[in-house]
Amino acid sequence: MQSATVAVLFPGQGSQYVGMGKALAEAFPEARAIFQQADEVLGYALSRLMWEGPEEELNQTVHTQPAVFVHAVAAWQVLKARLGEWRPRFAAGHSLGELTTLVATEALDFATALRLVQKRAQAMAEAGRRNPGRMAALLGLSIEKVQGLVQAVTERFGFVQVANDNCPGQVVISGTPEGVEAAVDEARQLGARRVVVLKVSVAAHSILMAPAQEAFRAALAQARLRAPRYPVVGNVAARALHAADALFADLSAQLTGPVRWRESVQHMLDAGVHTFVELGPGQVLSNLVKRIQRKTQRVNLDGPQDLERVLEALGAG
Repeated sequence: MQSATVAVLFPGQGSQYVGMGKALAEAFPEARAIFQQADEVLGYALSRLMWEGPEEELNQTVHTQPAVFVHAVAAWQVLKARLGEWRPRFAAGHSLGELTTLVATEALDFATALRLVQKRAQAMAEAGRRNPGRMAALLGLSIEKVQGLVQAVTERFGFVQVANDNCPGQVVISGTPEGVEAAVDEARQLGARRVVVLKVSVAAHSILMAPAQEAFRAALAQARLRAPRYPVVGNVAARALHAADALFADLSAQLTGPVRWRESVQHMLDAGVHTFVELGPGQVLSNLVKRIQRKTQRVNLDGPQDLERVLEALGAG
């Protein structure tokens, strides 16, 4: 059975926290099995790092990305175990979260997708060492103003581009340290309500990630994607993707292209979706959806305390 009015969402890097997923694993055997399998596939105790820290180590890209992915898959497995053959209208994930959609839609099995996530994280960390960069969130400026800003700054000071168009008034930029610094100054002069320089050394979703994109594309080709059981809304395309080659193309462009999240959510809204279920750590995506369209139902499944509310939202409580 497919619900035409529900989409599932999977978060990306930045949603992690020490203790993530522990309560879920303790409460549900299907979640515990995912964490155990992840430890076996990766060859180290990722689950222990997620549950006990230290935070500094968990926040390293090579650990963060698998951690967020595994937690999200575990939450999906818990929901799936209670809903059987139920399918949402769409799956969508923010950046890293797009790889989680591959498991949810059965385009890849869990172990293969986890190895792909590990490869992605390693490639991004290496590209960051080769091409140091920065990122900043600009609040209170339209996407059009930011697009003009980054073009002007790139011509004068150093490369910078739009990395994430998250929601009205929230755009993340990415680029060289010089470019981002100049763009931050320019944004303040243009009247940005707030500017937040992110604590990262990787210029994600920019051409500085070209070496990572090349390595990731090669790994993706070996993974042999299948057609998803229901559509994935791609970060780069910002529309529904139905075929394996369309998924491959979107993911192949993702590390150097912007995450068009605002447009992706609007695509789902236009298709009749009004309930969004976020699976994994935190409520970042639920909050972005609220900023895009308040007249939506938004629930998240992070821990066992959330399950009843999610099932009620889906009419299965």
